[in-house]
Amino acid sequence: MTAQIETVHVPLDGGRAYDILVGRGLLAGIGARVAALKARAVAVVSDETVAAEYGATVTDALAEAGLRTALIAVTPGEGSKSYAGFAQVCDGLIGHRIERGDLVLALGGGVVGDLAGFAAASLRRGVRFVQAPTSLLAQVDSSVGGKTGINSPHGKNLVGAFHQPSLVIADTATLDTLPLRELRAGYAEVAKYGLIDDPEFFAWCEANLAEIYAGGPARETAVASCCRAKAGVVVRDEREDGERALLNLGHTFAHALERLTGYQAARLVHGEAVAIGLCLAFRFSARLGLCPGQDAGRVANHLALAGLPTRLDQVPGGSGDADQLLDAMRQDKKVRDGALTFILARGIGKSFIAPGIEAGAVREFLVDELRG
Repeated sequence: MTAQIETVHVPLDGGRAYDILVGRGLLAGIGARVAALKARAVAVVSDETVAAEYGATVTDALAEAGLRTALIAVTPGEGSKSYAGFAQVCDGLIGHRIERGDLVLALGGGVVGDLAGFAAASLRRGVRFVQAPTSLLAQVDSSVGGKTGINSPHGKNLVGAFHQPSLVIADTATLDTLPLRELRAGYAEVAKYGLIDDPEFFAWCEANLAEIYAGGPARETAVASCCRAKAGVVVRDEREDGERALLNLGHTFAHALERLTGYQAARLVHGEAVAIGLCLAFRFSARLGLCPGQDAGRVANHLALAGLPTRLDQVPGGSGDADQLLDAMRQDKKVRDGALTFILARGIGKSFIAPGIEAGAVREFLVDELRG
């Protein structure tokens, strides 16, 4: 018996509207929901770890609904979000005869969702896909909004496409088996939504952190709240021409850290990089006189209580020097005419887009941060 399901609608135009379903036990009923999308075949793209845990549940449910199914499993980790991983998935989809009217189903975390979504966007010039995120980070952020892509040796997410899913099914019961480190990493993206433009939600997170981690009703509330917030932004700015860039709060720093650590999960996973990036964005804002220092301290204190890193010296093996970090930032997608664009803050819940930030000011800040 499934628990209560919360539905978040994403009302995009042109027949591209879709629902995000949030609740416990949703994977068991995924067959009927996917069959309602009128496909004959579904290829499930997952990683080996998630496929071992949930692959049979999903493929059996799809088969029982009368759908021809196939399973493609990639190696877990950011390394699969690459040209080689993209080729593996695309060739697998072609080999399983996935046609324009069929579906790709991304079962896993953010890496699988981005990779499978980009393969779906590219295969036969575009086939539909469904997101079934199994990590907290993917449920609250990467599965919603249609951003798909892979990494280049030059930087993160530099090759990709906007390709909206036809349905998102966020089964929060999958988070029960998530390693604590991955749960914490996903929480950085939860807190981010409050820091962007919702100080009341951030305060709610501060009060409910323990229950979110423990798996009480606050967990479903957090996931649905984040999805609702992101859906609103996506509808207003689908292709990141303006407001949607705010969702990248902390990510200019984070993506640079990920590049300099070689996308090695043993050293740093995405959510940990985002946590450090959020703290750096607030401390940099305070340094520029934009944000009260106590707000920057409050952000760092909360993320530390959540078990997340908050400083550059907490990156195992080091984070590179100031010049290396700055060079990595110059490959950020928000760079315009060579000038750095950051998402900064005037306080908690008061973020804004700050174009044309002087590289010298960023370098001086990084030098001081690296001194600890």
